[in-house]
Amino acid sequence: PPRSLPARSPDRAGPARVRYLFVHQNFPGQYVHFIRHLLTDPTNEVVFISEPNEVEIAGVRRVSYDMHLVGRPGEPSNTVGYERAALRADRVAAVGRAIRQLGFTPDIIIGHHGWGELLNLQDVWRTTPILGYFEYFYHTSQSDVDFDPEFTVSDRNFAAIRAMNIINYLALSMDQHGQTPTRFQRDAYPPWARPQIQILPECADLAACRPDPQAGLAPFTIGDFTVHPGEKLITYVARNLEPYRGVHIMLRALPAIMAARPDVKVIMVGGDEVSYGARIVNTTWRELFLGQLAGRIDLNRLLMPGQIGYDIYRRLLQRSDVHVYLTYPFVASWSLREALATGCAVIGADVAPVREFITPGRNGLLTPALDPDALAQQVLSLLESPDLTRRLRQGARRYAEQHLAMPQHIQAFEQRVTEIVGAGPTRA
Repeated sequence: PPRSLPARSPDRAGPARVRYLFVHQNFPGQYVHFIRHLLTDPTNEVVFISEPNEVEIAGVRRVSYDMHLVGRPGEPSNTVGYERAALRADRVAAVGRAIRQLGFTPDIIIGHHGWGELLNLQDVWRTTPILGYFEYFYHTSQSDVDFDPEFTVSDRNFAAIRAMNIINYLALSMDQHGQTPTRFQRDAYPPWARPQIQILPECADLAACRPDPQAGLAPFTIGDFTVHPGEKLITYVARNLEPYRGVHIMLRALPAIMAARPDVKVIMVGGDEVSYGARIVNTTWRELFLGQLAGRIDLNRLLMPGQIGYDIYRRLLQRSDVHVYLTYPFVASWSLREALATGCAVIGADVAPVREFITPGRNGLLTPALDPDALAQQVLSLLESPDLTRRLRQGARRYAEQHLAMPQHIQAFEQRVTEIVGAGPTRA
């Protein structure tokens, strides 16, 4: 626990208008834009509890906690997640008690429920309202779990899947305030829980993610892989290359696309870890699927660079001729929002979370999520339709300006916070 709080900046002296406490294991999480907005008002005070990392935002008073945890050999898998969350909740609460003793009492606590960090702060500041992010509620049927028949989930795993909702249930039992960014995510929760969860859409940085009409006029290079002017570039981005994000469907579409269009090159960004779904033993999903397609893909026209820097990623989207976004019915990626903001011609999986963002023919196209032949045909048709491509690009940027703009996001979030703080204490 901290023995002192980081000092407020000299230009931020004086009484705070609102004292904010943010909690997220990976500072600053999805709160970066809102925090930067808050810091434009020198009367706000922002404290952030997280695990240590190298990120810094001037004006934020950070307090860190450590998590050195490993699962015990032989421990049942459906207990590991809860134990880690309970220990995390205890450590965050210990930090909270320490900064309370140092004189800090927040007017509102804002954080992500996913790792259990918020659970015990209700005992530290008993009357401070909490606005918690509810990311996803897991189901064993009619969901991401049984969506792809190629990767069936044994009923032996159902208990572990249900156990992933323990934190959700505990968070809902706090009878506090909730938010989530999409209808799909809210509606994954039981009907009785939805009134507690408000939809607050997330934004994209429209200044950073913007179209560049000149992007295709010069060579685009990553390492020794170059896309020349006149060549067509198909892009795909995921945190990790895994079935949940349709890597198998994307790769299986490439033989037909490459055979039909010798001028096509493909860049698929993503690491070899597993963010969602089943892990694979002694290999990676990328290696497995490429092995299945050996001799059918021109590897000289395919680059899989792993994870790349953000500036290169932005320029990649600007250079893209067709951007493919595939996913199971699961939480939509930030990359989808940023592709739309960049004005990409997006072909997205026809699943509920993507349909919230893409209206076919207006700001993108939809394709059956598990059909590589349909995806290949969609890509080839779009490459042959410059007028449609232009309309989709314009529609994507227009959609982003209307629905993903940062000022709208900040205004909605700030209004919700104002309502919560104005309502006063949550408990006597």
